Formats: sequence, structure tokens, C-alpha cells
Amino acid sequence: MSRTEELAEVPGALPESLTGFIGYLLRRVYAQFSAAAAADGSDSRDFLVLDALTGRDWESQLDLAERLGINRTVMVSVIDRLEACGEVQRTRNPGNRRQYVLSLTDKGRRAAEDRRRAVAERDARLTAVLTAEETARLDELLARLLPESAQPLVQGTEYLVAQAHHRLRRHGDEKLAGTGLRVRHYGPLSALQAYGPCSQQQLAELLAITGPAASQLVDELVRQGLVRRGRDPRDRRRYALEVTGPGLEKLGIVMRAVAELAADVAGMLGPGGEDELRVLLLKLLASTHSGTAFSEFSETSAPARG
Repeated sequence: MSRTEELAEVPGALPESLTGFIGYLLRRVYAQFSAAAAADGSDSRDFLVLDALTGRDWESQLDLAERLGINRTVMVSVIDRLEACGEVQRTRNPGNRRQYVLSLTDKGRRAAEDRRRAVAERDARLTAVLTAEETARLDELLARLLPESAQPLVQGTEYLVAQAHHRLRRHGDEKLAGTGLRVRHYGPLSALQAYGPCSQQQLAELLAITGPAASQLVDELVRQGLVRRGRDPRDRRRYALEVTGPGLEKLGIVMRAVAELAADVAGMLGPGGEDELRVLLLKLLASTHSGTAFSEFSETSAPARG
């Protein structure tokens, strides 16, 4: 995930057609938690590694990355950073000289404890809109979205949110393997199909994302011939975006993948779990995201398209 994509979400009305999907709501909540961690000068992956190493040494960096849901390349940079600041050490595995055993130093144990307190305080602040019972239920439902092997390693709402988000993202993108598409393309394609042609700025407002994030998505879709930039009939000085014929075909493919992902999520959560989790996630988002962008856009812009 690029830095532009990590920082894509901004406060605003959410797209009505997307709020029914747990994966989408989870991404928005993940963005809130990530922004709070960044404001505190914290990297969530650093703590996740330190926390996992608190109870035991780890013989395989690759295995730890897979268990924690961290990209292999990212994991290398995380370990390098933690080793450079003296919190983690690599030593040769006597049973396999090609592997390094990862373990905490004394400084790393102190850092893990300090960050654990900071994470607990941030969790409490970010979930303050929920009762204690609701927070416990949120954690329980999020844990159901993780593989059993990862659940003992993940503690705290912030990390359950992050790991559940990353897992659903990977799971959805795997369904689109070979198509050149990602689950993230569903939002802009569906918005342009329903409300295009519109400007890139309007698209960003519809999706409640930053201008650079909208530009990145549009560039990806234009390169594949799924979206075209034409002149806005209402203002010849600016471009209007619209879905092409091939784009409509690919939208159908993405829609099926999103529907399959939603069905998988419902299965993981069990009877009633999907609705329950949706309510809790929306409650977490209520302070920064209210209303629905698509309905507001249609009310203000549809007459002008005449």
C-alpha cells in the first residue's frame, strides 16, 4: 500500500453504496486508528513485532511476518529499524545457520511495555463512544476475521482493526488476481457509473478521499482504458471523468468479487455478526463521517446534468 493510499481517507459523508460492506467500513476505521497512531509518533507495526517477541524468541522472520499479516518487504524494514535502535537483535539459529533468531533486548522489553501503555490509552480514546461491553464485542467480532494462528498474537482494538483490515484487503484482491483490478477500484468505478461524468474533485468528495488519492485511482483506471478524461460539457475548461465500455465490463467483475468477499465475511462472523459489527464500526465513524455522499451529490448535481 502506497503512502498516498494509506492517507487517502478524509472526514466527510460516506458513499451510500459502500457503507453496507464491512471491508469498506473497516478500512475507514483503520484510517482513523492509523492517523491517531501517526499523531502520537507511533508505528503500529513496530509495536506489533515487539509485542509478539515479548513472550518468545522467533526462529523465522518470514513466519512471523505471515502470522502478523505484515508484507515480507515491510517486515525487513521494520526489523532493520528495531535492530538499529537496539530493541531487537538477530542471532544465528544454531539449528539452521541460514536463519536468524529474532529476540528482544532489554531496551526492547522496556520499549514494548511503554508502547503497550500508549496503545491501551489510544484504544480507550478511540473507542470512547462505545460502552465497555460494546468494545469487548467489537474485539470478539474482529478476531473472527483473523486466522486462528494469528489470534493469540494480536491484542487490543487498534491491532485487531489493522490485522482484520489487511486480511480482508488481501482476500478481496486475491479474488481479482489476473484482472489488473483491486477491490479499491470498486468505489470510483461504481461512483462514475452512477453519477458520471464528473470532475476528479467531485469524485474525491463522493468517496471522501484526498485529491492525490483520487488522482492515483483515476490514473490507474485511465491506464487500463476503464475510465476516460473528457471535457466537462458544463465547463469546457475542466475535464470530466466517465466509465468506458470496457470499464463497465470490469465493474461487473469487481462487483462480483466484492459480493463474494461480503459473503465470506458474513460466514466468518456467523449469524447476526455482520449486522452487529456494522453498527459498531459506524458508531466509531460517526464523529467524522455522517450522511451519505452519493445521495447528497445526486441532490445537488443531478439537475445540472439535466
